[in-house]
Amino acid sequence: MKGIKEKVRHLLISGDYFFGKKDKEAVDKEKLKRDVHKAIDHIATIDRITLAADEKERIVVELMDEVLGFGPLSPLLNDPLVTEVMVNGPDTVYAEKGGVMQLTDIKFENNRHLMQTIEKIMSPTQRRVDESSPFVDASLPDGSRVNIILPPLSLIGPVITIRKFLRELSVIDDLIKRETLTESMAQFLIAAIKAKLNIIFAGSTGVGKTTTLNVLSSYISEDERIVTIEDTNELRLKQKHVVPLEARQSNIEGRGEVSIRELFKNSLRMRPDRIILGEIRGGEALDMLQAISSGHEGALVVLHASSPADVISRIETMIITSNSAIPLWAIRRQIADAIDIIVLQEQLSDGKRKITHIAEVCGMENDEVVLKDLFSYDIVGISEDTKHVLGRWKTGGVVPSFYQRFRLRGIDLPETIFTIQPEI
Repeated sequence: MKGIKEKVRHLLISGDYFFGKKDKEAVDKEKLKRDVHKAIDHIATIDRITLAADEKERIVVELMDEVLGFGPLSPLLNDPLVTEVMVNGPDTVYAEKGGVMQLTDIKFENNRHLMQTIEKIMSPTQRRVDESSPFVDASLPDGSRVNIILPPLSLIGPVITIRKFLRELSVIDDLIKRETLTESMAQFLIAAIKAKLNIIFAGSTGVGKTTTLNVLSSYISEDERIVTIEDTNELRLKQKHVVPLEARQSNIEGRGEVSIRELFKNSLRMRPDRIILGEIRGGEALDMLQAISSGHEGALVVLHASSPADVISRIETMIITSNSAIPLWAIRRQIADAIDIIVLQEQLSDGKRKITHIAEVCGMENDEVVLKDLFSYDIVGISEDTKHVLGRWKTGGVVPSFYQRFRLRGIDLPETIFTIQPEI
C-alpha cells in the first residue's frame, strides 16, 4: 500500500494539486477525491494490483488529509480530547489525551513523508525551517503552537511538538467544569481583570497558562485598545480593537531580528489601554515593571516558574542579567510596586491542570518581596482506585490590600470569598 500511496502522491503533485498548498479553500474537495480515485485505479492497473474497497478508501482518506490537513497527524489534531502531539521521527508519534501521554500507532512512511508534513505546517507562516535554520516556533491557523527541530540537531530525525489550541475552553465556566479553579476564584479573577490589576500567569511548560489567560482576556472591555506581544502568536482575543505583535527571527544572514523587548518598547508609543505579554524571558522584564509603575495598568504577563516565590526570583535574575547596575533592593521595590497578583497553574500527577496559587504581592519587608496566598490548593493524597490526586482549595482568610480598587471601579465582589472556604 505504501508503494501505491507514494506513486499516487507524485502523480497528484505533478498535476493540479500540490501537497503544500497554502489556501485550503482553493482546493475543490470533490474534484480532489475523484482525482485520487482515478490515480489509484491508474497505478493499480499498471502495477497489476487488486485493492479491497476499504483499503482503497483508506488511501483516499490519507491522501486527502495530506492536501486538506496535516497527513497522518490529522486524526490527532481533529480529536478534541488530544491536547498535545509529539512526533519523534517518522516511526514514533505520542499524543496527550486526558492528561496522559500515550504512544499512538500513527507512523510516517519515511523522513521525506514527514518533511512534506512539516512543509505543509510551515507554508502559511512567515517562518522557515531547514538545514541552515534547523529549529523554529510557529502557529497553526487555529492557534495551536508548533515547535520543529531537524537533523543534525535532532539525532532521531525531524521532531514536531504541537500544543493544541483548545477551542472548547472559551469561557470561565469551561475551566470550572474541568476543575481548574473554583467559582469563587473565577469571580475574583474576572474582577481582577476588570479592575485592571497587573497579573502574572506562571507555571511550567504545557500547564495551560496561556489558555487560562486567553479565557480571562474575554472579560476585558470592548472599549480598550489591547496590544498583544508574543514570540509566536497563540492568543486569540475576541475583542475588536486588538493589535497583535509577533517577534521576528533573524534571516539567513543573521539580520532582521526583532525581539520581544523591542516590540514592548514600541507598544508603549501605541497608546495601549492594555498590554498582554505572551512570555517574558529577559530584559523586557525591567521595561515591563517600569511601564506599569509609570501608569500602564492591567498588564497580563506569562512567565515560566514553579511557584509564586520563583516568579519573583526569576524576574530579579532577568533584570540583573540584562542590567547589573540596578541594585537588588531597587528591583524588588519595583516588583512590589508593579505586580498585584501571581496566578500559578500546575499539572498534577493525574494529568489534571489546576490553579494551585493565587498570591497577592503585598509590598516589601526587610528588603524582601512579601507574598500572601489569597487562594491555594492543598494535596492530601492519591486515590488508590483511580490514581486521581485528592485535594481541596482553601482561602488565605485575608481581604487583599487592593480590594478598594474593585469598589472604585464599580465592581461588586463580596469580601466573603476571601474568608469563606471555596468548594472542595
